[in-house]
Amino acid sequence: MRIAYSRIAIASLLLLTGCTLGPKYKRPSTTVPDIYRGLPPNSAVPTAASLGDEKWWTVFQDPQLQALTREALVQNYDVRIAAARVLQAQAALGITRSDQFPSIAAGLSATSQRFPRTRITPEFETSPIQATLSLSWEFDFWGKFRRSTEAARAELLATDWAQKAVLSSLISNVAAAYFQLLELDLEMEISTRSLISRKESLRLVQIRQSGGNTSLMDVRQSEQLVYTAAAAIPDLERQIEQQENFISILVGRNPAPVTRGKPLVENVVPPTVPAGLPSSLLARRPDIQRVEQQLIAANARIGVARTAYFPQITITALAGYQSAALTNLFTGPAGIWSFGGDLLQPVFTAGRIRSGVRLTQAQQQEAVFIYQHSIQQAFREVSDSLIAYRKNQEFRAQEELLTNAAQDATRLAESRYRGGVTSYLEVLDSDTRYFDAEIGLARAQLSERLGLVELYNALGGGWQQ
Repeated sequence: MRIAYSRIAIASLLLLTGCTLGPKYKRPSTTVPDIYRGLPPNSAVPTAASLGDEKWWTVFQDPQLQALTREALVQNYDVRIAAARVLQAQAALGITRSDQFPSIAAGLSATSQRFPRTRITPEFETSPIQATLSLSWEFDFWGKFRRSTEAARAELLATDWAQKAVLSSLISNVAAAYFQLLELDLEMEISTRSLISRKESLRLVQIRQSGGNTSLMDVRQSEQLVYTAAAAIPDLERQIEQQENFISILVGRNPAPVTRGKPLVENVVPPTVPAGLPSSLLARRPDIQRVEQQLIAANARIGVARTAYFPQITITALAGYQSAALTNLFTGPAGIWSFGGDLLQPVFTAGRIRSGVRLTQAQQQEAVFIYQHSIQQAFREVSDSLIAYRKNQEFRAQEELLTNAAQDATRLAESRYRGGVTSYLEVLDSDTRYFDAEIGLARAQLSERLGLVELYNALGGGWQQ
């Protein structure tokens, strides 16, 4: 009979220990579009292949850009900070998980005391020595510690996804900064070439003016072209050095010059890129994965809050030896022990427990809205990037036509001026338009490459190593 009762008690204890309060996590419903808005007209049916699945070194093939990116992934301080936060989350999980297990401590104490003589007892001295082993364990009947561990584990995963988001953002930032530096180099090349050409034109105009073939006004107008090109160079030098400083900080260096690889125009971009299926974006974007793990953690904390309604049961035990002499510590009648249990049931808390549950429920609801909003924002970013990438390509094509036309107009204006058909004002206007068109084309080529960087980041690419 006693054995049967013991088995029933053990079964009841296991049943209670396995009880876990709080709602089970269920991914919130979201509306996922069938295709991305912004795809080229008459594009084929989307396939599972996506630019976001490509490794970053296959997307950005400039060897020097790859070298800078690898250095940044090791040395960048944002990456180091994110890695340190992952270690913190791992330690926090270990601390939280330890609450599920008993706490055992060993102790050894020795004291020496002298008691004075009284009317009843003579004076005496004693030196008791005590060795103990104590145990304290709060039973996790209601799943309080298991839910806390679940929340801590989700926070660890959220921190890990946050680290991946930092990596993805860093790769995009390095690529964008590098392309901007190459574009400034191209503007410097255009300005330097224009300055040399305009100085030569000024020299010829001065020769014609000294021979009486043209007026001093033509000389002054030619000087304006020279000074305009010369004024652009110091400002470009400033921007280039500041951009090099920015890239140096991104890769974890002190400000220093940056080695270039291919020129901007040789960093080709594909005419079209695969966007993939919208449904796969949820699993690829690290920011969406991060907020979902935070939602899981908030859901688990509801269970932690609900356990406060129920009693907390703790057992304590102590066993050891105590003796006045070290030689007799572990022999003879020196053993000591104690065993006890505590049960604490909240009776009146003035609504604290109820408010605590409502607080976690509201926090979980907020996390749901953040998750759903993050998904919508991700689809918007992909759509914006697809539109920008396509329109930047169209804009660059028009800028190429404009530059070719401006170049030819400048050639014709110079021929007409030398033939005495027109004034130098026409040459001035044509040359200015050609210079502006070249700068506009360089910036259009930059926008096209920045569009690729933005689209790659919006599709969740970059963190795959």
